[in-house]
Amino acid sequence: MNAVQIGLVGVAGALLAIQFKNGKSEYGIYLSVAVSIFIFLNIVGRLEIILETLRAIGDMIMIDRAYIGTLLKMVGITYAAEFSSGICKDAGYQTVASQIEIFSKLTILALGMPILLALLETIHAFLT
Repeated sequence: MNAVQIGLVGVAGALLAIQFKNGKSEYGIYLSVAVSIFIFLNIVGRLEIILETLRAIGDMIMIDRAYIGTLLKMVGITYAAEFSSGICKDAGYQTVASQIEIFSKLTILALGMPILLALLETIHAFLT
């Protein structure tokens, strides 16, 4: 599906969820989750293109595959956190959404520490 079709699915899902807001609000939340999962499953197909491109870039510039793997993990954590945080916000649980966002930020920071250390060691090697 292209971006316009996904956008239309999202808008249609949101409009249908609004219809349930006055009566049975939980149905609106379920509909919102279903539309989100549908869009997520369409995104997974696009990720293969990104993976192939990153592999090609890694082969061209002879970068350590661990760095590319770490970058992909960071992107995955970011997307999963935004996805789950958005669903929690839609359901009215802003506190849980905030905790998910904080946890994901700290996880990304922890993943980046080995790369930061490698960068600092490289700079130190150049300076000495």
